[in-house]
Amino acid sequence: MPGSVKLRSFKKYGHQNSAYEMSDEGKESVNLRSLFFIIHRKKSKEEDAIRIGFFQLFRFAGWQEVLMMLLGSLCAILHGSAQPLILLIFGLLTDTFVEYDIELQELQDSAKHCVNNTIQYRNLSTEENFSLNMTRKCGVLDIEYEMTYFAYYYAGIGIAVFLLGYCQISLWVTAAARQIQIIRKLYFRKVMRMEIGWFDCNSVGELNTRMSDDINKINDAIADQVGIFLQRFTTFVCGFLLGFVKGWKLTLVIVATSPLIGLAAALMALFVAKLTGRELQAYAKAGAVADEVLASIRTVAAFGGEKKEVERYDRNLITAHRWGIRKGLIMGLFTGYLWLIIFLCYALAFWYGSSLVVGTNEYTPGTLLQVFFGVLVAALNLGQATPCLEAFASGRGAATLIFETIDRVPEIDCMSETGYKLDRVKGDIDFHNVTFYYPSRPDVKILDQLTVAVKSGETTAFVGASGAGKSTAVQLIQRFYDPKEGMVTLDGHDIRGLNIQWLRSLIGIVEQEPVLFATTIGENIRFGRPGVSMEEIVKAAKEANAYNFIMDLPQKFDTLVGEGGGQMSGGQKQRIAIARALVRNPKILLLDMATSALDNESEAVVQEALDNVRLGRTTISIAHRLSTVKNADVIVGFEHGRAVERGKHEELLERKGVYFTLVTLQSQGDKALNQKAQQMAMEDKGAQVNNRNQNLSRADSYHSSLRASIRQRSRSQLSSVIPEASVPITGELGLRSYPESFILRDDAKELITATEEKEEPVKAAPVARILKYNASEWPYMLFGSIGAAVNGGVNPMYSLLFSQILATFSMPDAEVQRQEINRICLFFVIIGMVSFFTHILQGYAFSKSGELLTRRLRRMGFEAILGQEVGWFDDHRNSPGALTTRLATDASQVQGATGSQIGMIVNSLTNIGVAIIISFYFSWKLTLVILCFLPFLAMSGGFQAKLLTGFAKQDKQAMEAAGQISGEALNNIRTIAGLGKEMTFVEMYEAQLDAPYTAALKKAKVYGACYGFAQCVIFMANSASYRFGGYLVRQEGLHFSLVFRVISAIVTSGTALGRASSYTPDYAKAKISAARLFQLLDRVPKISVYSEAGEKWPDLKGEIEFIDCKFTYPTRPDIRVLNGLNVSVKPGQTLAFVGSSGCGKSTSIQLLERFYDPEDGRVLIDGQSSTKINVAFLRSKIGIVSQEPILFDCSIADNIKYGDNQREVSMDDVIAAAKKAQLHDFVMSLPEGYNTNVGAQGSQLSRGQKQRIAIARAIVRDPKILLLDEATSALDTESEKTVQEALDKAREGRTCIVIAHRLSTIQNSDIIAVMSRGYVIEKGTHDQLMALEGAYYKLVTTGAPIS
Repeated sequence: MPGSVKLRSFKKYGHQNSAYEMSDEGKESVNLRSLFFIIHRKKSKEEDAIRIGFFQLFRFAGWQEVLMMLLGSLCAILHGSAQPLILLIFGLLTDTFVEYDIELQELQDSAKHCVNNTIQYRNLSTEENFSLNMTRKCGVLDIEYEMTYFAYYYAGIGIAVFLLGYCQISLWVTAAARQIQIIRKLYFRKVMRMEIGWFDCNSVGELNTRMSDDINKINDAIADQVGIFLQRFTTFVCGFLLGFVKGWKLTLVIVATSPLIGLAAALMALFVAKLTGRELQAYAKAGAVADEVLASIRTVAAFGGEKKEVERYDRNLITAHRWGIRKGLIMGLFTGYLWLIIFLCYALAFWYGSSLVVGTNEYTPGTLLQVFFGVLVAALNLGQATPCLEAFASGRGAATLIFETIDRVPEIDCMSETGYKLDRVKGDIDFHNVTFYYPSRPDVKILDQLTVAVKSGETTAFVGASGAGKSTAVQLIQRFYDPKEGMVTLDGHDIRGLNIQWLRSLIGIVEQEPVLFATTIGENIRFGRPGVSMEEIVKAAKEANAYNFIMDLPQKFDTLVGEGGGQMSGGQKQRIAIARALVRNPKILLLDMATSALDNESEAVVQEALDNVRLGRTTISIAHRLSTVKNADVIVGFEHGRAVERGKHEELLERKGVYFTLVTLQSQGDKALNQKAQQMAMEDKGAQVNNRNQNLSRADSYHSSLRASIRQRSRSQLSSVIPEASVPITGELGLRSYPESFILRDDAKELITATEEKEEPVKAAPVARILKYNASEWPYMLFGSIGAAVNGGVNPMYSLLFSQILATFSMPDAEVQRQEINRICLFFVIIGMVSFFTHILQGYAFSKSGELLTRRLRRMGFEAILGQEVGWFDDHRNSPGALTTRLATDASQVQGATGSQIGMIVNSLTNIGVAIIISFYFSWKLTLVILCFLPFLAMSGGFQAKLLTGFAKQDKQAMEAAGQISGEALNNIRTIAGLGKEMTFVEMYEAQLDAPYTAALKKAKVYGACYGFAQCVIFMANSASYRFGGYLVRQEGLHFSLVFRVISAIVTSGTALGRASSYTPDYAKAKISAARLFQLLDRVPKISVYSEAGEKWPDLKGEIEFIDCKFTYPTRPDIRVLNGLNVSVKPGQTLAFVGSSGCGKSTSIQLLERFYDPEDGRVLIDGQSSTKINVAFLRSKIGIVSQEPILFDCSIADNIKYGDNQREVSMDDVIAAAKKAQLHDFVMSLPEGYNTNVGAQGSQLSRGQKQRIAIARAIVRDPKILLLDEATSALDTESEKTVQEALDKAREGRTCIVIAHRLSTIQNSDIIAVMSRGYVIEKGTHDQLMALEGAYYKLVTTGAPIS
């Protein structure tokens, strides 16, 4: 509870729940919370997003961090003032050159000469010269000396900039890294402390993203961006100050135009962000389609839906590529507009400025440049400072949720030290008038005035329909939730007053879907209790009947169980979970459907284990199977959230209440079997995994949190058709088990490295082949390249015109001067116009060709993936997630070698080419000197681009290990809470944070140095070139305007080269991505769906024969699944496979569907070998219904239509199939009928409803062969009856193969084949096999294993 809790006397088990009293602080936080919840609902998303001021982002900074940030800010401000300072020097330098040039021109006039350092007419006296105002100095100006002096200035400022840049960045980044480390730890700690109800309302996926992305956003907002923002802002202020102080008139004229530039930059950012968002949304939709299809690839293959899915995927790509093209066009438009305004601005400024220099003599040429460049630099820096604001805003948005979580007080704090610990625990549990709602759905009452007493040392069974509140009651005992009214007591103490960790340490729980962690079996059992010895682990394993199978494994207790326990079968997982519960030596044992998901044999073993351990403990068992319930001391019947009856098995049967109905439903229809067999069958037929077949609303919230773990299990199965087969995705051990620090034994490490090495290296693809796919867009690419080339030529033209203007200032004749200036300004306008149109052309043409290519490649890639044989998907590298990302990233990265990249490269090359031609033409010596600096300039441009992308990637990789732990912890939060292991996971998570943290500190220094270097290179280049320029002007008579021309041409093109070089990584990535795609496109599947080859014949009868089939799964080559399977079935007959898990039942079905081909032996259909039959034709004749049917996220009608993808299925056919599947009435009762959406993976429907849709889907294709893989095992008794009837209807007149654990479903089959270890050990009808008294008889009568 929030606040402290005082126990009061329990005078009444009252409705008003006065059994405990909250301190005021607690009440307040609850009220505030509910108030906040209401407000939260009302507020619009936008305002809601940011509730945190900028400075609150730094609330976790200590004094050291504050000091670092202050020093960093100081450096940034000084750094920002460097550029305007350079402009002052630049102005003086220009004036010096102009003075010198005028002096030279004057002295070229033969009538003048230099006397006493003044220029005078030769034939006039001093007085006459004086009266003519001949006072211009001469001979004083030593241009080389002056230039040396300026070079020192430049170099000095350059060094200062390097140091300041380094300090600014490294201090800010270091401070941020330290704060982020604190935030990550606090956040994960707080999340692990939250009560389970909070997890019901926050999806795990969301929390995971918050941990990685949102915290990274905060990092972006408080790291280098702040320093860079301060630096740019200072430059902006100083630049304007310089302009106003030196020449306010010109400044005002330029400022008048600057909003146009700012506006364009802002709008462009806005539009691009919007369009990118839209494009990503469309791609996300396509990605969702791909993900859904790949996760259920076996269903898609079985129903021949490949072509349909490719079309569906492509439809989503079309919208994405449209947005992409629009984005390109808009970027082109704005870039063009920006350049147009800039050139018009140049024209205006130089035209007006030169009139101030020449006409009124208010300015010197140097002042003109100072003012003009001062304002220009200021405007540019303001523009560059705005992206920082965006980072600040998104950081504040991200921090809102994170900080609110950190500040939230959990309602049930599992790490709190408060609360009593009882000295002796008897184990009496009582529910007093408990009413309860799940926080995620406060409108549905789950428990209604529940009153139940559980005596210590007894076994109490809870029975009742789904959604009656049985599991909920168990969760209240664990204190995952607190009741809204009433209370739960342990030995008479309200459990809310007890210490929560202590309370949970008394309880052992075994769930229906046990959660194992991705580590070894030994470690999993050790999770039960801290500091448990190996002896105790072995003892617990023996008690749980798990010891023998563990010792059979090559690595025994050190065997890795895989993610979510994926390497273990259901029975094995269950027994490990029981051992984990036992090792706690619990006073209270909670069994929530602990055996429902098992087959007979495993169930018998697990049940025996449970019966042994129940003795002497308070046990609460929830079950659907009567075999598990009958021998309980007390049975409590639940209905609608109340306990309606209690008593022993016999008493309750006499009462004819809830329990009686359940029993009778289960035992009907078994009369034909002999007494012993009947009894067994009756127990068996109990509902298996019922817990999640709910009347939708009641039991759902519990399930949403279970669902994640279930999905993990079913992802790799034909909708888990094949539990034995495809779960052990071998490599999964490798790449996804814990990072090394978390106890990995050496052999496991070897396994991992082996798996990693298997990733075959990819040779980069030749560009020619990439372009071949883009060939049909060649006109776009041609015009785009022309546009790009013209744009490239623009920069050097600017330096030509700029230096030309400087040259006019030293012209003696004012009239010529005026004309020349007007002419140059007109040129500026023309260049601006041209550049506007070519940018639009370049933007549109390249985005069009690039987007078309991306779409084409994604489509082809997806088509190729769906065309692979099913075995290919078993490889962990081809898991749905990996493939979806590969499709998304590879296809879009290929654009890095075509599309806009070509434009950039052409642009940069022409830019450099034109610049170098101009420079060499005017002064080859100076050009050579500057070219020495070109590599550094280019490097600095490339550096900055590379740095920013490179670090983001490293951070991501470093965080992955931690992300894995947090992901596992959040997905399995109930299990962890039940075991009280929150702190263990917090510690593991924090240990994983150290590596990224040290990396971040190292990065701060490297990044700082690179940033400083990039900023100072240009100062050094200028320093050297002006000094040498002075020498050339003096010694070789080079005109000073050419010095400016050469320097500005090469410096601008140098930065362009930097931009081009920053694209090389993209280019390399593009080639690798393309190679990966081509590898996929070129792979020839072993079983090709798309090929037309193979036999087809009109009237397939459905005779099936397996002849000596041997088979191993490609991902587990060491385990042979079929060892010479021989069995045949005539058209229209029903063949049933029985046998324990892993004996190859489902595998034989997969061979028939041709998901795999046998290694030896043959599968014959109508006498033809399956390998010679056309794959699509064969699959179109087979219908399949499996244990966990996979539905697609579309309407019920569309799901049924999916059964036949060869034709357009009419609505009449759909309804006919639905009627046969006993589905029609249920569908018509829904408000939207057949248009009801079933939700992702059919989550909106109960198990039985999903199952009937799957049957209708199989019927629609009117198959000749029907495969039923445990089609009813997951249902409760009522649903099972309906589904079984539907199946019996569907079997009429078809060859049918059934796999089932329940004997009732198979006893009337024509042939029953008993399998063991991959071959048939006996076959015949039910009666024949019973008479044999062999394996089948044993299975029916005792549930004993078949060996």
